[in-house]
Amino acid sequence: MNPPDTARLLPWSSPDGKPCFLVGDGTGYVSRLADEMEETQLDSAAELIEEAHRILAARAWTPGEIHLLALELTTVLADVRRVAESRGARLPVPEDDVPEADEGPGDHGINDEGGGLRLPAEAFG
Repeated sequence: MNPPDTARLLPWSSPDGKPCFLVGDGTGYVSRLADEMEETQLDSAAELIEEAHRILAARAWTPGEIHLLALELTTVLADVRRVAESRGARLPVPEDDVPEADEGPGDHGINDEGGGLRLPAEAFG
């Protein structure tokens, strides 16, 4: 599990648009509130995806409808990305993912055991 001092990115921003973080063990009121808000955001995204499929399948939309759909999808996508970043940052790092002392900064992309490519988290930011 993560140490109790790991900062959690919250699913809302400050009034001036800056990200909000919470430090704690994940069991308090604000953590539960954030969990509920994330769940609501993910549910909204699922509903909007279904609506987008219906609108696009009809093939009888106006430019205004497509514009509104694009705006709504962009907003929901930003929310889902924030949830993914928050949850991903709180995942424990497997011990075998820690670079060994003889590896250079660029050597961590190839996994010699599995032969697979691993991208650092920064690649998704």
